[in-house]
Amino acid sequence: MQGGSSGIGYGLKYQARCISDVKADTDHTSFITGTLSLREENEVHLIRLSSGGTELICEGLFSHPNEIWDLASCPFDQRIFSTVFSTGESYGAAIWQIPELYGQLNSPQLERIASLDAHVGKINCVLWWPSGRHDKLISIDDENLFLWTLDCSKKAAQVQSKQSSGMLHYLSGGAWDPHDINAVATTCESSVQFWDLRTMKKTNAIERVHIRNANYDMKKNHILVTAEDESGIHIWDIRKPKIPVKELPGHTHWTWAVTCNPEYDGLILSAGTDSTVNLWMAPTSAEDEATSESIAESPTQQADPLLNSYSDYEDSVYGLAWSSREPWIFASLSYDGRVVVESIKPFLSRK
Repeated sequence: MQGGSSGIGYGLKYQARCISDVKADTDHTSFITGTLSLREENEVHLIRLSSGGTELICEGLFSHPNEIWDLASCPFDQRIFSTVFSTGESYGAAIWQIPELYGQLNSPQLERIASLDAHVGKINCVLWWPSGRHDKLISIDDENLFLWTLDCSKKAAQVQSKQSSGMLHYLSGGAWDPHDINAVATTCESSVQFWDLRTMKKTNAIERVHIRNANYDMKKNHILVTAEDESGIHIWDIRKPKIPVKELPGHTHWTWAVTCNPEYDGLILSAGTDSTVNLWMAPTSAEDEATSESIAESPTQQADPLLNSYSDYEDSVYGLAWSSREPWIFASLSYDGRVVVESIKPFLSRK
């Protein structure tokens, strides 16, 4: 099924590749995104979906000193977020706070709460634990995993522990297990590595090549979904890491991002360099298949896990974010700076 033109659009001034749901904003469906311009002053946009769900409103526009390569909203404070940025020559990472009265200021400035300045090489991402208030952060560069203690009141971040991935592994990203505060997965060229943050030791691994992205299932323990360059999307029970429990075909070019719905079991979004976002229904057991009342299924949909393909993009899609507040809504971001918000309600029989 093809679609995409029904979405609500919002244009950034420059190219961009990262967008995040503002989970801590329980009053509005909102997202935060940042631009990637080497020469111009970059921007962070705080975007809210109107109460009628018909337009995207810019709630706040803030300057950011460098190209934004990664951005994540704090899950327990809607005014705090992290960025990974590049000057073109070096990388940095920081925690920022939006000023309290930003809507009443002429040119509100972001406040830098803390710099994650222990890195030497290329920084890939900053992770917040997704399941509640927690004073720890994770940052990942090409070779190291850092665990930080963040104190927002003192505006300080301290390295609690650090571990190298080893000579043969160059890390590219990661995901923090929402069901286990001590478990994190890191992605690299040839595998997904699982770590215990208490010991900073590897506990297991999935040996696969060219994994671009990984995301834990928020509803079901032990389930991890991976996006791989050419071999598509794989769903894993991490207790049995040798063979995936389900495989999806992915995209016609590289599959770049994948994310599990925070509420509806088996709903997965993927995005790729084929300028397409795909919506999948892939429950992870026969029991799920039989009791999945949340999806308005027909015989063809049961046979085909692809519920819809959103193809109304003109550039590669790198950013994906489900709304935590309204889990039938998602935002996508293509490299040309275009945000599109879609509703998947046509595919849900009940909220």
